[in-house]
Amino acid sequence: MIGQLLGDRYQIQECLGKKSGRQTFLAWDQQAEQQVVIKLLSFNREFVWDDLKLFEREAETLRTLSHPAIPHYIDFFEVESPQVHRFALVQSYVKADSLANHLQAGRTFAAADLKQLATSLLEILVYLQSRQPAVVHRDIKPSNVLLTNRSGHRAGDVYLVDFGSVQTLVATEGETITVVGTYGYMAPEQFGGRTSPQQICMAWEPP
Repeated sequence: MIGQLLGDRYQIQECLGKKSGRQTFLAWDQQAEQQVVIKLLSFNREFVWDDLKLFEREAETLRTLSHPAIPHYIDFFEVESPQVHRFALVQSYVKADSLANHLQAGRTFAAADLKQLATSLLEILVYLQSRQPAVVHRDIKPSNVLLTNRSGHRAGDVYLVDFGSVQTLVATEGETITVVGTYGYMAPEQFGGRTSPQQICMAWEPP
C-alpha cells in the first residue's frame, strides 16, 4: 500500500506494524501538510465483530480526549476496494521511540529517570480516569509508552499510545464481556473482563 492515497488526503509512506486483521501506517496528510498515523481494520477471514467494536470505541474515545501526551484524533472513514473493505482511524504522529525499544537497545534508567517516567504516566492516567465517563486504557506496557527529548537525568517526554483496548466506564449490564490486554501486564481483574478506575497516589517515592 506504500504510495496509495486514502480518503483523497492521506498518502501512505511506511508500514509501522501489522497483526491479525490490522495494519498501522505512517502517512502524509496532504491537507494539513504533516505526518499522521493511520490504523486500518480489515474485513477478512480473520475478522470478528469484537474487533470492530474495539476499533470504533478507540476512535470515539480519542475524539473526546485532549491531552498533550495522548495522540489526537484526526479522522475516521471507510476504505472500499474490490479486494477488501476496511475502516481507517487517523491520529497525530509522535516522532519518538518506545520504552520497549529503549530497553532492548540496552538503555538503563537512574532512579530519577524512573520516578519522572512513573509520575508522567500517572498524570496521564489521572486525566483519563477523571473523564466522564472514566477511561481505562487496559494495555499499558513498554511498547505503548513513547519517550522523546531526553536530556540530563530526565527520562524524556512521555506519551501513552495505542488505545485499541480502551474501555469507557458506562453502564454495561447485558453487554458481552471482552477480555483484552497483554498477558504479563494485565491487572488481575482484567482476566475476568472487569476493569475499573483505581485511586492514584501522586506522592510515590522510590525505595
